Amino acid sequence: MSGPELAPQRSIVALGGGHGLAASLSALRHITSALTAVVTVADNGGSSGRLRRELGVLPPGDLRMALAALCGDDAWGRTWASVLQHRFRSAGDLHEHALGNLLIVALWQLLGEQAGGAPAQAHVAGLDWVARLLGARGRVLPMSAVPLDVTALVRGADPARPQALDRVRGQIEVASTAGRVTEIALDPVDPPACPEAVSAIADADCVVVGPGSWFTSVIPHLLVPSLSAALHETAARRVLTLNLEPQPGETEGLSPEAHVEALARHAPELRIDVVLADRRTAADPAPLAGAARRLGGELVVADVAARDGSPRHDVLRLAAAYREVCTGDH
Repeated sequence: MSGPELAPQRSIVALGGGHGLAASLSALRHITSALTAVVTVADNGGSSGRLRRELGVLPPGDLRMALAALCGDDAWGRTWASVLQHRFRSAGDLHEHALGNLLIVALWQLLGEQAGGAPAQAHVAGLDWVARLLGARGRVLPMSAVPLDVTALVRGADPARPQALDRVRGQIEVASTAGRVTEIALDPVDPPACPEAVSAIADADCVVVGPGSWFTSVIPHLLVPSLSAALHETAARRVLTLNLEPQPGETEGLSPEAHVEALARHAPELRIDVVLADRRTAADPAPLAGAARRLGGELVVADVAARDGSPRHDVLRLAAAYREVCTGDH
């Protein structure tokens, strides 16, 4: 990528999960080597959900995706990213398990036994071991030391009762609801944050929130008390990155400014310095700029989407936008 990198000492923390966080990390690793991902741990589906239920561990899938996104573009990085993301196909119990999930959980168990049953220490150490193996450009941390569940108050979850409000439980269930999510909560409601994640936010020069599944990957970080306090108190520039389009089920029909307002409802004291949106997303920038001002920030519109028109971020375009908004040079 052309252009100078940020100074190595400039620390950036990215919050989120899934494909949205992976997009941010893929861009941010081009502009800093001091990069930390703080990742949601509420997944209850697929390989992660199976391992969580069977072994009582943190769901590793979003952590695995973040590690893969931090791999380099050389042969080593591309190969290990593919290995980490590989899913088994079989007629047996291994079917659909991601190899990276198994690797992460194996390290957690091994290191936990060596530490005398201290899972919180094993979580961080295990992820650091995988990062070293991959040559990852950055660090990956869980947002909480315990597995979480997302619960949501949903209007019209039952199509036969379109105005009724029901409580829906589980990340997969909330993400795929047929109704409109009005608010979310975590179970447990006061989960312990990963101490290293709190420290990373406190020491950061820039914190990037989003993009990603708004109610199940982005907003949950704001509901972990210690993480929320760190976000309020940090001297870092706080950047909110909007999705390129609403997500079917979870945010279908929500305007860009409604995404910002939903985040503000769940963290009314949080102040954001920059709301970053793609030019196509902010076709009518006035309402979105107003929502950004209500968070104490400004709207920055940039071309960050893929050139083929698909709802994917372009890594280099997003990296260029992050370079500007994270330093304030826009």
